[in-house]
Amino acid sequence: MSAGEEAVIWHDVENGAYDADLDVWRELAEGAGGPIIEVGCGTGRIALDLAKRGHHVLGVDIEPEFVRALRDRAGRRGLDANASVGDVRDLRVEGEFALVIVPMQTIQILDSEDERRDALESMRRVLAPRGLIALAIVAGDLGAGAPGFELGRPLPDVGEYGGYVYSSLPTELRAEDGRIVISRLRQVVTPDGDLTEELSELALAVLDAESLQSEALEASLRAAGRLEIPHTDLHVASTVVLLESFE
Repeated sequence: MSAGEEAVIWHDVENGAYDADLDVWRELAEGAGGPIIEVGCGTGRIALDLAKRGHHVLGVDIEPEFVRALRDRAGRRGLDANASVGDVRDLRVEGEFALVIVPMQTIQILDSEDERRDALESMRRVLAPRGLIALAIVAGDLGAGAPGFELGRPLPDVGEYGGYVYSSLPTELRAEDGRIVISRLRQVVTPDGDLTEELSELALAVLDAESLQSEALEASLRAAGRLEIPHTDLHVASTVVLLESFE
């Protein structure tokens, strides 16, 4: 199995069953009145759900294997969804989009305010008149005891692929060097019962809605409201920041 194929499996295991945010994206899609682009689409959890509801969706992800998986799944299901490899900091897609979705704290993976500004300007350039950009963020400071940061005692995400069992357990959520670090213990059990394991970590920039809205002003975008995504046993609560162009 290639590293890309394994990355698809882990993405599906850790994100495929998550649905706490779907009502938010469905609501925004219903009001969009035009094509939708999802930035950081992964293997298509959101894009395929929206396409199934009659929306035209283009997914963009920096990982080619994710893009191939989304295209294959859309084709097999006869859905109006496509995907392309791209970078949120420099989107190169044709057309204008009524709604730009940036789910799962994708904007917080970027390393700096300058990178976020490049991303916001890039998204504004593909935004249709009166369109919306919707960015999900983990808002708050771990040290401040903000609600939604407690992991509790969750069960692992589990999936079976070709006789191999993949398990991913969130183990720690901590503040480190101005980032929010999420740790997961990944385990694989082979058909013969052999176990391998490794620790996976994802670092997110500490960012609140007010700061993101302030940064957006420099990209000619203004606040257009907020929506909330609830906390689950496996995922922290999120705030969806809505932005619109004022040019």
